[in-house]
Amino acid sequence: MSRVPAYTGTPERLVRIGPHEVACFGNAGGHRDEATIRSFGEEWGKFNAFDPAEIERVGDEYFDIVPPSLLGPGVLALDLGCGSGRWSRYMSGRVGRVEAIDPSEAVFHAATTHGDLPNVRWTQAGVDNIPFAPGTFDLAICLGVLHHVPDTAGAVRKAAATLRPGGHLLLYLYYALDGRGPLYRALFALSDLFRRLVYRLPGPVKRAVCDLIAVLVYLPLRTLARMARAVAGNAGWWRKLPLSYYHDKSFTVLRNDALDRFGTPLEQRFTREQVRRMMADAGLVDIVFSTGAPYWHALGRRA
Repeated sequence: MSRVPAYTGTPERLVRIGPHEVACFGNAGGHRDEATIRSFGEEWGKFNAFDPAEIERVGDEYFDIVPPSLLGPGVLALDLGCGSGRWSRYMSGRVGRVEAIDPSEAVFHAATTHGDLPNVRWTQAGVDNIPFAPGTFDLAICLGVLHHVPDTAGAVRKAAATLRPGGHLLLYLYYALDGRGPLYRALFALSDLFRRLVYRLPGPVKRAVCDLIAVLVYLPLRTLARMARAVAGNAGWWRKLPLSYYHDKSFTVLRNDALDRFGTPLEQRFTREQVRRMMADAGLVDIVFSTGAPYWHALGRRA
């Protein structure tokens, strides 16, 4: 079992959730958007349980560039922006200890859902007030989080600073449609205009609209991708279809991601080169990008 790091400050309050005591730290700073934090708190309150097999399958897609040598019982890991706790659960059987933090109410849902994990500690805190000393962690992951903050580059620097020298950061940021054609980009632009309308709706209405999007858009495109994959055989052209990434995902994931995509007030997208530059500027070297979806996820080592 890996070491237990001490908090660098005193929490404002402690919340008992089953066997866990969640320490809550104040939230302040420039790398946060209050409306987005509230939105994700609502999202993970609705989607706080996923099929274990699907967690493993999707987790493998993110961790495809993490060599086994970076995992093990002596590894201390940070899940920055843990949301529902899916990836904390994924890591819990692969490392010694996970510190899972999130600024939203989602952390309480995660502590409830994953209360059976003895090597995970849940903390309410964000990238601006990470309650651990710099250089603490062997591995930090931040998957699908920092494209929802105002200053992504600054937040990447803070995430990288949590690592000891030689530690690694696994990062996933929305891609800027690199390599996509004009039709795909036009469809995305229309969907983004729609997102700007949907996220402003009252919570229950927004969730209902996003469920409708999952049924009328995500589900048919998932079906189309499955059919195209069956026809294509070894050819990879089917992967260029819209939402082909979801060809093997459950309807729960479709509903969750529709709410994630259309219910979020703040969303930024980055090219592969922009992601590489942000990671390099944060002091990371040996940066490796996955050649598979989701784009872009990359691994870098702190020099």
